[in-house]
Amino acid sequence: MTFYPTDRLALFIDGANFYSTAKSLGFDIDYKKLLDEFRKRGVLIRAYYYTAINEGDDYSPIRPLVDWLDYNGFTLVTKPAREFTDSQGRKRWRGDMNVEIAVDILEIAGAGVSGADHIVLFSGNGDFRALVEAVQRKGARVTVVSTVKSQPPMASDDLRRACDSFVDLADLGDIIGRPSRPTTPRFQSDAPARTRAEIEADDEL
Repeated sequence: MTFYPTDRLALFIDGANFYSTAKSLGFDIDYKKLLDEFRKRGVLIRAYYYTAINEGDDYSPIRPLVDWLDYNGFTLVTKPAREFTDSQGRKRWRGDMNVEIAVDILEIAGAGVSGADHIVLFSGNGDFRALVEAVQRKGARVTVVSTVKSQPPMASDDLRRACDSFVDLADLGDIIGRPSRPTTPRFQSDAPARTRAEIEADDEL
């Protein structure tokens, strides 16, 4: 990936999509390592993390992750997940954060000395193609982090064509990843992994 020491970086992590991408490659994300890695690649001005939360549960299993990120350098953007029943009668949760991601990126991209001139989008969602093109018109570069090495590929071909550079998450596995755990991980203060609520929120994205 092409980064310069003077790049003003802003990271935007589509939580549910990014979790699914890492899961398809067989590892979990160590968010502390992720933040440390991108701090080495430029001037990191902001790191956003987006996720929907099932607020109906007495205890939300994603809360420890959200709290850890909030205290460790990430800006959290959340909203309530919406419950629905699928065609097989199973209870599911939907939590699309695309609008929130798009608004925040457009506000910070190319916004003078206080803004970012390099956006790093952790999502393979092809719906972001128009967003990427709008950001480029504002004078900012866009790097997309996703994967084409899974089956099926998690990154939209349209999104890959639109961005300035594409980074396959598989190539970052040894840097920001750790082996997947077979069960829902317990919270760890150094770098908590994604939990069941985000898996459920991702089912219909």
